[in-house]
Amino acid sequence: MLRRPELRGKPVVVGGDGDPTKRGVVSTASYEARAHGVQSGVPLRTAAKRLPDAVFLPVDKPAYDVASAEVMATLRSFDVVVEVLGWDEAFVGADTDDPESLAREIQERVRANTGLECSVGIGQNKHQAKLATGYGKPAGIFRITNDSWFELLGDQPTDALWGIGAKTAKKLAALGLTTVRELAAADHDLLAKAFGPTTGPWLGRLATGRGSADVSSTPYVARGKSRETTFQQNLEDWAEVTAQLRVLAARVAEDVAAEGRAAVRVTVKVRFAPFVTSTHGAKLAEPSSDPAEIEQAALAALDLFTEHRPVRLLGIRAELTD
Repeated sequence: MLRRPELRGKPVVVGGDGDPTKRGVVSTASYEARAHGVQSGVPLRTAAKRLPDAVFLPVDKPAYDVASAEVMATLRSFDVVVEVLGWDEAFVGADTDDPESLAREIQERVRANTGLECSVGIGQNKHQAKLATGYGKPAGIFRITNDSWFELLGDQPTDALWGIGAKTAKKLAALGLTTVRELAAADHDLLAKAFGPTTGPWLGRLATGRGSADVSSTPYVARGKSRETTFQQNLEDWAEVTAQLRVLAARVAEDVAAEGRAAVRVTVKVRFAPFVTSTHGAKLAEPSSDPAEIEQAALAALDLFTEHRPVRLLGIRAELTD
């Protein structure tokens, strides 16, 4: 919108190379497009069917990286601790009697320095602040506290919580736990039996709205490096799938080497036609950044796929040492 002001107020979709007739998914979309069910992860072709008059734009990662750096630098200009969560998110650690005032100052300074709008969530811990940001969108401010937690979130489904996805929510529902309030009141022994002695009780505590308030300025360290590609035509010959996997493995190995760390495990993602995704992983014999070792682990993971159906997407992720 900054680069093309004439697009303000229009449904705009960003994804792939900007051609909605090709395979790919939506990276992001304007709120005008989201109102029609076009959001991140939706196939571009589906987006085009729902909104044939939308403006489709290509992904421009270099421009986003520059904008991200400018926003984070602006946050660090305050007398606060800044913990970068991703290229478009960060926690700001501050102890103030008027957090809304600080939030407005942050918004104003980000706008003045970058021209970008931001939403600010306020909480007594990082979990609350993260969820509050969602309620503050677009470009607003919202606050969640221990006192308002259950009034706001108690009757929400469990996957409304940060850290609970669809699979976990489905498993919780099988236990009769469908809301945040029910999860918060659940017996920890029951949760431990279903999810393990660490994860189970953690899920219960998560539903109470409690969590860490520690914000660290330690630079973010990537946990892994990944590459993936969507094929415009399904790959039906698995010899070609293997060849493409080798290409991706070489690129991931280059990324691992540039990071200056070693890979410990490689996971291969395959999206079969029409749109079913499966993953398998293989552990390296020992941590390594050797391209041959990374490729070997990727091929070992690929061998675990017993179904050789047509492939529309292939991806590799290398988990790295600390």
